[in-house]
Formats: sequence, C-alpha cells, structure tokens
Amino acid sequence: MTPPSPSLSTALRYWLKLGFISFGGPAGQIALMHAELVERRRWISEQRFLHALNYCMLLPGPEATQLAVYIGWLLHRARGGILAGTLFVLPSLLILIGLSWIYLAFGDVPAIAAVLYGIKPAVVALVLAATWRIGRRTLKNGLLAALACAAFAAIMLGVPFPAVVLVAAMLGWLGGRLRPAAFAPGMPGHGKAAASHGPAVIDDDTPTPPHARFGWRKLLATSAAGVALMGGSWLAVASATGLYNPLAQMGWFFTKAALLTFGGAYAVLPYVYQGGVETHGWLTPAQMIDGLALGETTPGPLIMVNAFVGFVGGWTHQVLGGPTASGVAGAVVAAWFTFVPSFIFILAGGPLVEATRGNIRMTAPLTAISAAVVGVIASLAVFFGEQVFLAGARPDWAAIAIATVAAWALLRWQTGPVKLLAACAMAGLVLHYANGINGLLNPG
Repeated sequence: MTPPSPSLSTALRYWLKLGFISFGGPAGQIALMHAELVERRRWISEQRFLHALNYCMLLPGPEATQLAVYIGWLLHRARGGILAGTLFVLPSLLILIGLSWIYLAFGDVPAIAAVLYGIKPAVVALVLAATWRIGRRTLKNGLLAALACAAFAAIMLGVPFPAVVLVAAMLGWLGGRLRPAAFAPGMPGHGKAAASHGPAVIDDDTPTPPHARFGWRKLLATSAAGVALMGGSWLAVASATGLYNPLAQMGWFFTKAALLTFGGAYAVLPYVYQGGVETHGWLTPAQMIDGLALGETTPGPLIMVNAFVGFVGGWTHQVLGGPTASGVAGAVVAAWFTFVPSFIFILAGGPLVEATRGNIRMTAPLTAISAAVVGVIASLAVFFGEQVFLAGARPDWAAIAIATVAAWALLRWQTGPVKLLAACAMAGLVLHYANGINGLLNPG
C-alpha cells in the first residue's frame, strides 16, 4: 500500500530533526536519510533515491545537503527544497557559532587547551582515514591513481587548488574520449539498487513532477535568479562594509570555494586552508585544525567548518566593532556564500544534469576531478601533520601516538568521529594532569 504523501509541515519537522541528529559526516547523513525516507517512511523509492544521490555527487558542494534539497524539491517544489536544506543546515550553524565563541573566549584555559591537544592528532587521523576511504572508492585504475599522485605533488609545490581542479577536468575530458572505460563513473550505493521496501510516494515508475521537468526557459530563469541573488548579496556586503573589508573578501572567497568542492568537504579544505590561513590570514594553522575538530563534533555538513573560519576571521579583524558581533557576522557570511550555490544547482540544474548523467563526456571530467581530490586531501594531512607533530621544531611523540591509535580505530574498528574525538580529548586531559603531577613530584 502506497503511503500518503507527506504534508509540508510533516516534512519540515523531519528536516529539522535531521539537522540536529546528523552526525557522522556525509556518509552517515545519507545513511540516516536512506533509513528514514526509503525504508521507514517510504517517501522515495530506492531507485529514485540512488538516482538523486548520483546527481548530487556529480555537483560541487556538500552532497548530503544537496540530497535533502533535492528530495524536498521533488516533494514540495522549490519552497520545499529551500526549507529542507535550510533546516538541515541551520542547527549546525548555530551550534558551531556557540562553540566558536567558547573556543575564542576560553581557549587559553589550561583544561580546554589540554582537550585541544588531544583532539588535534585525531583530526590528522580523520583526514588520513578520509584519504583512504575516498581513494578506495575513486582510484579504480592506475591512470586515476597517477592523477591523484600528480595532484598531491602539485599542491605540495604550491600550485593553487583551482588550477589543480581545472587541469584535472581537462585531463578527464581528454581521457573520456581516448580511454572512456578508465573514466567511467562508479555507482555509489547504500544497498542493492533493486532493493524494495514497498510502494513509495515517489516510486520507480512515478512520473517526474511538472516542476522537475527540464525546460530551457525554466533553467535560464532560475539560473539568472540565482546569479542575481549571489551577486546582490555580495554587493550588499561590500557596500555596507567596504570593498576591502574582510567580510566582502569572505563573500567572494567562499563563493569560489563552493564552486570547487567536488569530492566533499575534505576536498575543499586545502583550498580554505590556503586562502584563510596563508593568503588572507583570517586564522592560524592551529586554529584551522581546531575548527575542523569542532566541525567533526557537530551535526550537519562538515563544510560548516567554513563558518568557523568566518567567525575567527571576523573576531580577529573586528569587522563590525565588537569581537562577538564581528565573529557572528563572519560566520553568517561564510555559511551563506558556501551553501546558497548548492540550492541554486538543485533548483536550476537538476533536470538537465539528470538527462545527461549517463553521458561519459559529461561525467569523465568529474571522475578525473574526484581522483585529483584524493591527492589534495592527502596533502591536507601533511599540512596538518606538520603543525601537530612538529609544532616545537622536534617530534611530539605523544601526539604521534594519539594519531596512530586514532587512525587504527577509524580504519580497523570503524569508530565514529564523535566517539573518537571524545576519547582523544580525554587522552589530552590525562596527559595534561599527568605532566602536572610529574612537575610537582620532580620540580627540577
């Protein structure tokens, strides 16, 4: 028996709940949506869910957020998609703003510093584990593995991340014509595509709703509205604060970041690191690591770490008078320009990308970008490792030990990131108090 179509209010309650419980990164968030929407509520069938997921994985931006927007859009038109994505993201933004304030206001307290000491090696382990997981899924042949190694070398030599993405896309375009089998996209899945959990509101044979059908006029109108929204938002920030104010710089920078996030949040972090730490000086390398740790402990998309970068940059540069108001403004600007492009991609390009998803000429450049992303994420682990393990110009063996155990727990026992970070924070506290006791017993 086909379940009744959910009302908009019912759907909104679900998206808000998901925003508060969606720990575990994109894989965990997608699994939560699958279990609830496909298996229990049956709002969408397995085939249609995987079809939507494939589409979202071809786009830049956080795929779990886009999947929520996509399903909300299918169910309740543009209004449903916008509200679904907003409620999925909003709890994470509010929680991270609160944690960022605590971090900057009380980060020098010895106990909090000890917690961060234990968490930082865990972040290095999380990045290494992400490299391994994404590499296993993406590097299906020697050609793609070589591309990943070349991307790693390029980033280590200082080549900008956008240039790496552009060259990878060009190589993928060429490879799709010369070696199409090597650049054929894989099928991401959460179970067999043929699995059935009973009739669904949006079933395998349910006709595409009128609002989701492709039309050139609709595509151009929605795209133009999206460009106008992004451009108008940036002009509003720049006119209110000044063209060279950090808030205006953040708006432009995070817009570029949103257009380059092929492969998930870990893929764009090297670009955010280059821009936020090295180019603009919004935060220090150590603060970037701490921000990633905070992002891992909050629900919602991991790319919300951009809001932490914005908060610290606003707080540091006093962009709106007081540090707290400046930090909140920076976080909101970073989040707005990070996530709005994802909404535009779904509302404008969904029908078009669905129609061309099986075309190797369209997917080969994205396959190559995904391979290059593996090398880029590996370079991020190196950057973070230098800051954590060699912070005092000599090896920190305690930090190396914590990272080694954490990486083993992630890869061997599939430990969740929240549990892992909690355990490593406890290890930092234990080391802090053990060193304090040792100092009292051996004062000389």
